[in-house]
Amino acid sequence: MSSETLAGVSLLKVIVMNKNYRISFAIGVSLMILVYFFPIWTIELQAPQYPEGLGFNIWAYKLTGFNEYDLENINKLNHYIGMKEINENSIPELKIIPVVIGIMLLTGFLVVKLNKFRYYQIWTILLFLVLVAGLVDFYIWEYDYGHDLNPMAAIKIPGMSYQPPLIGSEQILNMNAISLPAIGGIAPGITLLIGITTIFLQSKFNRRAK
Repeated sequence: MSSETLAGVSLLKVIVMNKNYRISFAIGVSLMILVYFFPIWTIELQAPQYPEGLGFNIWAYKLTGFNEYDLENINKLNHYIGMKEINENSIPELKIIPVVIGIMLLTGFLVVKLNKFRYYQIWTILLFLVLVAGLVDFYIWEYDYGHDLNPMAAIKIPGMSYQPPLIGSEQILNMNAISLPAIGGIAPGITLLIGITTIFLQSKFNRRAK
C-alpha cells in the first residue's frame, strides 16, 4: 500500500473518530435538559406511624412532596424538634440552579459546534467543578437544617442532630431518612461520564495517530 493511501486511511480514521466524539458529546450535553423536567434529588422519611412513608422531591427550581401534604407534615414534625421550615423561599439555590444548567447547556452545544478537543476538555472540567460545588452546597444545606435547631423546641435531646445523609439511608430517632439522586440529578452525572470517557478515548486515538 502506497504512502498516499496510508495517509488517506489515517485521515479517514481521524474524521470518523472526531465525528463519533462530537456526536457522543452532543448526546451527553442533551441529557442535561432532563434537569428541567425531573427532580434532581429525593428525601424520604420512613416511620411506623407513616406506613406509606413521607418524602419530598427537590427540583432545580421547586420542592414538591411525594403526596399532597407530605411537605406540610414534614414541617410539622420538624417544628417539634426545632428544625427550620423547609420551603422554596428559604433555598436561594432554586433560583440559581436553572441558570447554571442553562449556561452549561448553551456552552456545551457551542463547544460541540466549534468541535475543538481543548474546548471539550475545558467544558468537562467545568461540569465536574459545578457538580462538586452542587454536592458540597447540598451537604451544607442538610447540615444547617439538621444542626441549627431552635433552643425553645418542644422536644430537645442533648447532643442530637437531625441531618439526613448526603446519599444513602440513616436512622434518625424512630425514622429512617433516605436521600438519593433522582433522574434530574443522575443525568448530569452521566453527561460527565460520557465527557470523561470520550476525552480519554480521543486522547488515546490522537497519540496512536501521531
